[in-house]
Amino acid sequence: MTASARTLTVECTVGGGYAAWREQALRALAAQWPPETVTWIEHGPGCASAMEQLTLAAPASESALEVAMPLPGMVQVRISKALGQLLRDAARFRSPERWAFLYRVLWRWQQGDRAVASAADEDGARLYAMAKSVRRAMHDMIAYVRFRECGGPPPGPEADAIAEGEVAGGLPQFVAWYEPDHDVLEEAAEHFARRMGTASWWIGTPQGAALWNGQTMQLSAAPDDEISDPATLHSASAGDRAEPLWLAYYRSTFNPARINEAALHQHMPVRFWKGLPEGALIPGMVAEARNGARRVAQASAVGTMRGKQVAVDAEQAQPQRAVPTSLDQCRRCELWEHATQAVAGHGPVSARIMLVGEQPGDQEDLAGRPFVGPAGQVLNDAMRRAGVSPDTVFMTNAVKHFKWIANGKRRLHKTPAQKEVDACAHWLEQERARVRPAVIVTLGATALRAILGHKAELRDYLDTPTRLDDRTWLVATWHPSYALRAREPGAQAQITAAIQAAIDCARRLTDQTDRI
Repeated sequence: MTASARTLTVECTVGGGYAAWREQALRALAAQWPPETVTWIEHGPGCASAMEQLTLAAPASESALEVAMPLPGMVQVRISKALGQLLRDAARFRSPERWAFLYRVLWRWQQGDRAVASAADEDGARLYAMAKSVRRAMHDMIAYVRFRECGGPPPGPEADAIAEGEVAGGLPQFVAWYEPDHDVLEEAAEHFARRMGTASWWIGTPQGAALWNGQTMQLSAAPDDEISDPATLHSASAGDRAEPLWLAYYRSTFNPARINEAALHQHMPVRFWKGLPEGALIPGMVAEARNGARRVAQASAVGTMRGKQVAVDAEQAQPQRAVPTSLDQCRRCELWEHATQAVAGHGPVSARIMLVGEQPGDQEDLAGRPFVGPAGQVLNDAMRRAGVSPDTVFMTNAVKHFKWIANGKRRLHKTPAQKEVDACAHWLEQERARVRPAVIVTLGATALRAILGHKAELRDYLDTPTRLDDRTWLVATWHPSYALRAREPGAQAQITAAIQAAIDCARRLTDQTDRI
């Protein structure tokens, strides 16, 4: 059909999944029908009901003959292996628009538009997202299908087939019910056939069923009126001898002191619980943990056993976090997730003065060096006026990752919590041991508490050098950013002068130490 011809809506019936769509798509390409002129309507066993409702108004009577005519022969289309896999995966994505969308992708490729296979393209990005969602659904089905040993035939037409001897012994050995997000039953069934060997089993879903008799696979549509509730399968598998053992094992391994509800819901979403034998146990065990079971760090059944009950703090019961081998690998707190990089201390290892600030700012986070932003300029000016070259000082922060909150397109500083300061104490101590400064100048309250290791009021330490040990002095002063935030007349100059005086004090202390 040429561009000048009238628009013709063509109904292509798809009832066999990807293979049927591929056959019809190749014929439509041979006829040169653009995607906007083709309506894809899915019928046949195993089709989602939403697809069957996509019946559009018939074309005009003058075009009816053209619609009824058999489609031309197929055309050969060469596509990349990667695109072919994407199309096959996306074909299992449950959506009324999937076949029309896949045809648009194939049409663009056939017209020479290779960008359609790129994730940077709008259609390409959608194709990748569909394929990824299907692969995730496939992974979930393999992970969350739970077979139960069967005590009777499953409901539906498969029961008759089993009764007639299609499965050795008259009944499948195992049954399962699962509700996948996409049409992944066929592929998942092949996986279970390989895993289960000659054992017979049956998997029911709202869209279809798979029966494996130990040798061959049978896929069929599942009538909604006969298979609509997994409870029917539970009753059929009431004689499962292994399930009570599994539930007892699951209860005994549960440790309420180590429960992490966020991780539980992430790795085992609630929507899968109804298909899991242990799903009925989880809410009760979580409730027990919330209501005090964390304190004994053991399941209630273990806690009632004879012997002395030992109370354990929930934090102590948590596994200890291993010390990372490098700062870039540090995951001791959550700040690394939103920072560009870790910002280590900078300066000569032989420095006699160490300046310790609170945390990197926006510019430091981007540059990877401490005190390169506006606060760093204030600090450098104060050092020069005190007669100290910035190149001779080791500069670092108590916290090594930038903590911030969004304000439009800007990242605003947010004071780190004590737990984040404690998490970074390992790196600060490592820097102190490597540099071994004679004087440590703390800039602000957070840095002061990080060095002292306990709560302290900054005003109690201003203008008064303090001995940390036999060889190290502590001089506390304001953080340079405090001067930038000052709004009262003369306050900024006063704060800057105090910082200068503290650095000058540190210089004089190092001179005294060197003479000694």
